[in-house]
Amino acid sequence: MALRKDRREWVRREGKNVNLSRYQKNARRALKTFVSLGPVYIKLGQWLSSRADILPQPYLEELAKLQDEVPAASFDQVKPIIESDLGTIDRTFDYIDKNAISGASLGQVYLAKIKGKDVIVKVKRPGIEQVVEQDIKVLKKIIPFAMKFVDPNLRYSAEAMLSQFIETIHEEMDYRIESQNLKTIRRNLRDYPKVIIPSIMDDYSSKNILTMEYIPGIKITNVKALDEAGVNREQLVVRAHKVFFTMLLRHEMFHADPHPGNISVTNDGSLILYDFGMVGKLDQKTRLQLIRLYLALVEKDPSRTVNAMDDLGMLMPGYDRGIIEQGIGLSIQAMYGTKVDRMEVRALMDLANKTMSRFPFKLPKHLALYMRMASILEGIYLTHKVNFRFIGVLQNILEDENIVKDAYIEEIKLGFNRFVKSVEATIAVVPEIRKYLEDTKRIRESPPKPNTLLAGSILTAAVFVGSTILYTTNPLLGEVGMICSAVIMGITVAIKGR
Repeated sequence: MALRKDRREWVRREGKNVNLSRYQKNARRALKTFVSLGPVYIKLGQWLSSRADILPQPYLEELAKLQDEVPAASFDQVKPIIESDLGTIDRTFDYIDKNAISGASLGQVYLAKIKGKDVIVKVKRPGIEQVVEQDIKVLKKIIPFAMKFVDPNLRYSAEAMLSQFIETIHEEMDYRIESQNLKTIRRNLRDYPKVIIPSIMDDYSSKNILTMEYIPGIKITNVKALDEAGVNREQLVVRAHKVFFTMLLRHEMFHADPHPGNISVTNDGSLILYDFGMVGKLDQKTRLQLIRLYLALVEKDPSRTVNAMDDLGMLMPGYDRGIIEQGIGLSIQAMYGTKVDRMEVRALMDLANKTMSRFPFKLPKHLALYMRMASILEGIYLTHKVNFRFIGVLQNILEDENIVKDAYIEEIKLGFNRFVKSVEATIAVVPEIRKYLEDTKRIRESPPKPNTLLAGSILTAAVFVGSTILYTTNPLLGEVGMICSAVIMGITVAIKGR
């Protein structure tokens, strides 16, 4: 009930002049509830921490503090899992530390030696599959019931979110999938400077166990240790954003869970990436659509922003385009009071939070994972408090990968398709066209002398009306269409005069 009240007030007031301390208090209660309910709910809370379409900003900030840390089960409970998949402990390992170095919601990690080499052994938490299935059954019953008491916009987002969450958590429980994810990203980044990804030991891995080389480092948010090691933290923040956004914009797969526990740093500033259970995948078409969305926001164009959102599948059927454009326009004006180079990830997230909570938006799975990735990286940047401009980094990546040109070409192609459809729609409703076609069909035996002026006038009118419709979404193509209509009329008059 507290969330329902908070969200309605947040939407109504657009996050302004609210009792922030009350929001934070309620958000902390929600955080404690997720922790107390166990591993699956911790994962759910983490997933929700980037869902601006569902929760007010104070809730997002509080849930972002959820760490995937759960006390490890005893080694006696883990030992049967290891021996069932790999054989007896003594024959498999030279040594294994029976005290887990970390415990996560779905698995726990041990330090070991195999043939004299230091390795990390990640083992699925005992009985976790049964726990997950039981909790998912409960969630499937609770969430639809709870959604009856909230507004339709939130209801749709929450139901889609639950479906995405269930799919993701099942993927994370199969370490064979994580192994393939790691290998794919490792291959994609093999030539990228100062990025280290551990190699997998396939002979010692299975669905329940993942064994990889041990590469220690400094936690990326350990400011004191990084300073003592002489690491340039400004360059480190830029490097982290470049690596993750290059994955997003260049490759077919990106790491979607870059929280501080999954990134370490060597003394020379190289990044070490761990945990590839949660990844996102974007095809080229979706990637270009996402870039078009960024370009539209940077260029302060609400109409193109809505076009890109629609193409990305973010808008529900039957949405009111005018209202959404107006809302986005107001948010852009408020957000971009400063120069373009000062538009950061947080500003984009604030825009999403203000607009997505008000309108019937939805987030496809991999866009939700993208927003999670971006918001976690923003948290890392805020920890370091260095001079950093996200838009500058993004522009460098777009230029290096020659993506902007492709995005603009896609924009023109889609705009032209809209233009063609608008002309077709106009022709379909012009009575003179219908009458002319019917008369032509009726009088076949003695076709009349072609009425060049009438035909040219109708075509000119159709192109002109279609262009005016298109002008509201793409001024450039709209203007081109109007010019073409004038040219058509001129040619028609010239032919008629002969």
